[in-house]
Amino acid sequence: MTVTVETLEKLERKITLTLPADVIQNEVAKRLKRLARDVKMDGFRPGKVPMNVVAQRYGYSVHYEVMNDKVGEAFANAAGEAKLRVAGQPQITEKEGAPEGQLTFDAVFEVYPEVKIGDLSTAEIEKISTEVSDAAIDRTLDILRKQRRTFAQRAADQAAADGDRVTIDFAGKIDGEAFEGGKAEGFQFIVGDGQMLKEFEDAVRGMKAGESKTFPLPFPADYHGKDVAGKTADFLVTVNKIEAAHLPEVDEALAKSLGIADGTVEALRADIKKNLEREVKFRVQARNKQAVMDALVAKAELDLPKSVVQSEVDRLLEGARADLKQRGIKDADKAPIPAELFQEQAERRVRLGLVVAELVRAHELHAKPEQIKAHIEELASSYEKPADVVRWYTSDNRRMAEVEAVVIENNVTEFVLSRAKVTDKAVGFDELMGQA
Repeated sequence: MTVTVETLEKLERKITLTLPADVIQNEVAKRLKRLARDVKMDGFRPGKVPMNVVAQRYGYSVHYEVMNDKVGEAFANAAGEAKLRVAGQPQITEKEGAPEGQLTFDAVFEVYPEVKIGDLSTAEIEKISTEVSDAAIDRTLDILRKQRRTFAQRAADQAAADGDRVTIDFAGKIDGEAFEGGKAEGFQFIVGDGQMLKEFEDAVRGMKAGESKTFPLPFPADYHGKDVAGKTADFLVTVNKIEAAHLPEVDEALAKSLGIADGTVEALRADIKKNLEREVKFRVQARNKQAVMDALVAKAELDLPKSVVQSEVDRLLEGARADLKQRGIKDADKAPIPAELFQEQAERRVRLGLVVAELVRAHELHAKPEQIKAHIEELASSYEKPADVVRWYTSDNRRMAEVEAVVIENNVTEFVLSRAKVTDKAVGFDELMGQA
């Protein structure tokens, strides 16, 4: 086998492969002979079909299969000899005018780039930290109490207030015409919880059971119902029932209902703090990791393999269609989603993946078994039966690979932070958790 390698442009290469024709022919004959032992055809006993009949029926497909195998094998050997890191699949075409007794092929492909990472000591990164305060614990307690609230009917002369559950009938019209979704009977919602548009809640707040009211309600221009978005409806609402909420006290009964073994309020608060700290840790890690990755991308110089970027675009596109299908969109697999929407995201992912891989290789930042084990145990610790969760991870290679990838990213994050110009910034709990 003779091999020549040609550089086309940037990452694109071409290898010319030359194979003896008799290598292909001999392998085809060998496979046809093996196939003839078991092939079944009408008019012949198994294993007794003449070779010329077998060749006529299966010769083309076997020849195609052998060509793929032998040329693929030749390409892999050639790339290995040339020490090329092939990116994506090669495009292989047979050349005309090969010498007698030989077959010649051109394989055009891309190689992975050389990744140059600049001086990390000049990278400026803002590293955040967050403390779990008593106020955060109190807020979580309030949420838990709301989840366990009960309701009791108000007296007839009492008006609806924030936190009350109201049962209403309503009917809306736009320009005197009813519209889809604009009418309901026995409808319930909590006043002040944001379930309804603000104007609707404002109209019901202060009404008493048995009262009716007509009021205008302008739908926002970006309202999810496109038929009414940007229009104003006139609503007639009648309040049938008003129920006041009762929140459970923060006491031993609440603690026990939330699974606290000794039933003390102190243990309940400690358990909430532990869970919040775990969530805070993961969110802080994610924010700091993002800052590190942004800095890495800014410091790196490399060309991107087009084939790898295209594969990532295809993967993102497939994910988008799967998401649409999960949401119940009809014919999601045929939805006209422009691939260009994912180009920038795909390029960033490929660039980041190559940069991280180079950093891991150069500084041996691979995930150690004990790191993977510790990460899985931390993930499992928030569940009722951690051992079952650990088994769930360790029993599946794909899930283990995902954990390994996270650990590697954490290693890279710590490595970069240890070398960069880091500015520490304290971030409030509410800001970190995305609360108002």
